[in-house]
Amino acid sequence: MHASGALQVEELDALDPGGGLTPEIADKMVENAIGVTALPFGIATNFTVNGKDYLVPMVVEESSVIAAASNGARIVRAAGGFLAQAQGRLMIGQVQIVECPDLAAAERALLQASERLLEEANDAQPGMLARGGGAREISVRRVAYSGTDRTDLVLHLYVDTRDAMGANTVNAMTEAIAPSVERIAGGRALLRILSNYTDRCLARAACDIPPGLLATNALSGASVRDRIVAAGRFAEADVYRAVTHNKGVMNGIDAVLLATGNDWRAIEAAAHAHACRAGRYTALTRWAVGAHGHLHGEIELPMPVGTVGGSIGVNPAVRTALGLLRVETAGELAQVCVAVGLAQNLAALRALVSEGIQRGHMALHARSVALAAGAAPELADTLAAEMAAQGEIGLRAARHLLARRV
Repeated sequence: MHASGALQVEELDALDPGGGLTPEIADKMVENAIGVTALPFGIATNFTVNGKDYLVPMVVEESSVIAAASNGARIVRAAGGFLAQAQGRLMIGQVQIVECPDLAAAERALLQASERLLEEANDAQPGMLARGGGAREISVRRVAYSGTDRTDLVLHLYVDTRDAMGANTVNAMTEAIAPSVERIAGGRALLRILSNYTDRCLARAACDIPPGLLATNALSGASVRDRIVAAGRFAEADVYRAVTHNKGVMNGIDAVLLATGNDWRAIEAAAHAHACRAGRYTALTRWAVGAHGHLHGEIELPMPVGTVGGSIGVNPAVRTALGLLRVETAGELAQVCVAVGLAQNLAALRALVSEGIQRGHMALHARSVALAAGAAPELADTLAAEMAAQGEIGLRAARHLLARRV
């Protein structure tokens, strides 16, 4: 990749179904592979995060996602861009201890043996320690089971996995220390596995937007600002709205995770758990009127992304995506991801409180409808424009317009 961010020929070839992930490579990645599938690979523009400009790769099948992210980012860019930070880089491994005769004594003994257990964990994965990571901390929790008198101990092993997501490393460490945990606690180690709720690996993004940048043809910027704040509060208060609100946030984040070869399922699960951290499900973003009457938005999510390890180095398209993005660390990638989620949410809320979500979404969706009706790719834009002009976007309308050309 050139310093300008332009893709070279071999990197573009990696995005072609015939030149990227081959069936031969796929067969080594998963079991019983019979081929590969393809999804559109696009680029979201206008992103400025902590003063740095990004072209953001996104893999998604849904129309309007990339356009919405780019539109939200354009508004924030005009206001100075996103401010973001990645706090912590600790993954969590759990060792569940059952049949423990004395919980208090076991808890004390485990905490007293922390240094020895950390050493055992690091001895099991010396490569991670050599890269500057490794097991850092141990805590012990009690987990009670409602309706019974059963209480288990759970040991948490906190591991700095550097720029890798590190699931295999954490799992190996928990298995390595389990025999010692059993001896020290006097119980039996049952489950030994990572937790995908990585609340010690958080990323945050925020933006402040002057009202004038939010104005539409029909509404003043102050009116749009106040409506966005009201819509955000609705999502905070109502679970039915919050689920759809957060789905929109994850539309953007998941697309970046897919492009960069990350475990979007793990991060999606962690995001929804984080939305429940106060005891009920609520919105992942917050919108308020800030200083000088600006619209203030913020987001916080667990974001245990990786830029090395796993399947990231195997898939040529993923390597191209990371090269295009030009992030130097996993923490930087996490910051971009949460900025994308906030931009996606801003664009969706602005549309919802002004012209409605369908007008823009269906106009972009019309091209997919035209293709589904059997139109050749070179005719899709023309049919989409005709459907939009007549105010009917759907398979029936597309087939009717296509039939008139036969």
